[in-house]
Amino acid sequence: MTDAPGAQPSDITYAGYLALDDLLAAQHPLSNEHDEMLFVIIHQTKELWLKQILHEVAQAQGLVRAGDLVPAYKSLARVSRIQAVMTMSWDILATMTPADYLRFRGVLGSSSGFQSDQFRRFEAMLGLKDARFLKFHLERPEAHAALQAAIDAPSLYDDALSQLAVAGLPVPPDVLNRDVSRPYEPSQAIEDVWLEVYRDTTRWWPFYQLAEKLVDLDDALLTWRHKHVVTVERIIGRRRGTGGTEGVAYLTETLQRRCFPELWSLRTKL
Repeated sequence: MTDAPGAQPSDITYAGYLALDDLLAAQHPLSNEHDEMLFVIIHQTKELWLKQILHEVAQAQGLVRAGDLVPAYKSLARVSRIQAVMTMSWDILATMTPADYLRFRGVLGSSSGFQSDQFRRFEAMLGLKDARFLKFHLERPEAHAALQAAIDAPSLYDDALSQLAVAGLPVPPDVLNRDVSRPYEPSQAIEDVWLEVYRDTTRWWPFYQLAEKLVDLDDALLTWRHKHVVTVERIIGRRRGTGGTEGVAYLTETLQRRCFPELWSLRTKL
């Protein structure tokens, strides 16, 4: 049990404050295989970090939407560092050999990280909107509603583009007024706007730094995806994923996605 909400500071214990009894009782391997505990903890840890990531991105979005670009950098930088920790955790999972994994893979049924609602919310908040993932959360109404809300709301990139327009840069009305629930489509006009920012960094310093923080997020997400591909191939080869995906083939396809496409394409034209 946790310490009582009205407890005095002197009465609060480490275990109570962190609800350790609940946290450490949340691992329920379905087999007697030694390595299943690692599999559970790795994925639960990722979900905890994703909870913090969503917390930070929401904070950053609120600041950017209000025009407070500089304070938003802290949360965005923190997200990038969390992403780095999540990427490193694949190395721990990779200590599990194919033989180790195949001993308990059957108990996983159709469950898969592919179905993580928090990861899909993170993608949606960065602009990778895909309503097809909603169907995996029909049995969890709150998760479904949260993912739907993230898909329907402006992304972090939408908020950044709106602030470019507020600053007087020529962001086209069709971009500002687009259906934000749809996937973002790269725009030559937006690339030109960002090019202006990058060609005069002194004048547009807050936007230039915001852009680089956004690229950090995209870079870290791509690095995470790549390490995911390598780890999955190392453990299960080219088998189909437990969630019914093509496994490595599907994960490899995700490496082509960019949350902030013009921030990548402009580099060729600088």
